[in-house]
Amino acid sequence: MTYDDALRWLLTLPDFERTGDFADRPDIGPMLALLRELGDPHLGRASIHIAGSKGKGSTGAMIEAVPRAAGLSTGHYISPHLHRWNERIRLAGQPIAPEGFAVAMEQVRPALERVAAQFPERQLLAFDALTAAAFVAFREADVAAQIIEVGLGGLLDSTNVFHAQSDEPTPHVVVLTPVSLEHTAILGDTIPKIAAQKAGVITEDCTVVVAPQRESALDVFNETARDRHATLIGVAKSCQLERKSANADGQDFRLKTPRATYAAHLPLAGRHQLDNAATAVLACEELCDRAGVELTEPQVRAGLASFLWPARLETLKRKPWVIIDGAHNGDSVKSMAAAVRDDFGLRSAVLLFGTVAGKDVAAMVQAAAPITASVFVTSWPSARAMDPHDAARAFRDAGGMVTTFSSLPDAYEAAVTEAGERGAVVAFGSLAFVAAVREYVLGIESDAMRLAVPQ
Repeated sequence: MTYDDALRWLLTLPDFERTGDFADRPDIGPMLALLRELGDPHLGRASIHIAGSKGKGSTGAMIEAVPRAAGLSTGHYISPHLHRWNERIRLAGQPIAPEGFAVAMEQVRPALERVAAQFPERQLLAFDALTAAAFVAFREADVAAQIIEVGLGGLLDSTNVFHAQSDEPTPHVVVLTPVSLEHTAILGDTIPKIAAQKAGVITEDCTVVVAPQRESALDVFNETARDRHATLIGVAKSCQLERKSANADGQDFRLKTPRATYAAHLPLAGRHQLDNAATAVLACEELCDRAGVELTEPQVRAGLASFLWPARLETLKRKPWVIIDGAHNGDSVKSMAAAVRDDFGLRSAVLLFGTVAGKDVAAMVQAAAPITASVFVTSWPSARAMDPHDAARAFRDAGGMVTTFSSLPDAYEAAVTEAGERGAVVAFGSLAFVAAVREYVLGIESDAMRLAVPQ
């Protein structure tokens, strides 16, 4: 099986990310059966399991960077990818080689087909196959620590497989990033309902590191942790965090945890990213403590300084500023707008917007209002892209100056012209959209473009 063979097979499987068609499941029995068929590759190493609505990707990437700086071999499973599917399975901070991706998928495909025959009334998904391939790749690479990001929700997610432990339990830490309203038709229409889905990843006797949260979410997490005899550590209560300086290229900060004090640099803009950094450091401390590995201040500092995470307040150009951010709900856009003002020093910007169907555009419009000069709304090559006229309506209802486009390149060039050399363009709305912007501006060929399939 080649890399392209693996992708073409994946594209035959049901996939919510690409189509938006959600396949409801009563449990994760088929996923557990798939892992058993593969020899339970998810067990036997230190694990950090990350759930939440915002910041999972950034927090996970920071977590991965720190133990790697401490000398541990790492595996990191993320979703979605930006440009290529192999980005989802990462070894030592880098996407697995296409050949390694194909080797892992070559093991998964026959196992999945055998398991599918055992569950004729159920569907195994592309995300199931990807998750299993990640665990297989981590086993083959013999990584010491794996960082696993939940795909959707938590309770019934394909990654929620750590409740069944091996005979020799390994260190396990759960991280819960901020919860906000998302996927309400699937996860619930209130913060407590969504938090209950996220809390489904809390296992018996694990350590739970909780990022700063709404009180209603924190109540759910505390109750679940008590029921499962888990140790819950809240970042807001246990850490002292001070930002020393910040600009478009990053920020310096001081963090005091119950174990140590760190002075560090984070090469990423946005005050909210410091909460992610504090969450990541606390999680790494807990993991290393359980694993019996010493974690020093220089290692934490080196790990965070080396951390890079594209499409999160990323600068693509400076004359004019072209900034992209995967902000996809009201809370995320509010953080993005604050960073544009405070870290980039911009009073306003031309907004380049694209999102997927079903998103709460009105909430994003309201959050972006403080930096909005004018708005360019466009479609892009995605089966799930929202009609730009529907998205534009929410901006117009709020009194914005809006122009719609059917072509992303046309929208981008018009936005840059509107901004002028001294202005700024901020692209946001969904991670898939800003990935498409990134591809156009930087000349990146994605797997979807190369194979001529819809994203």
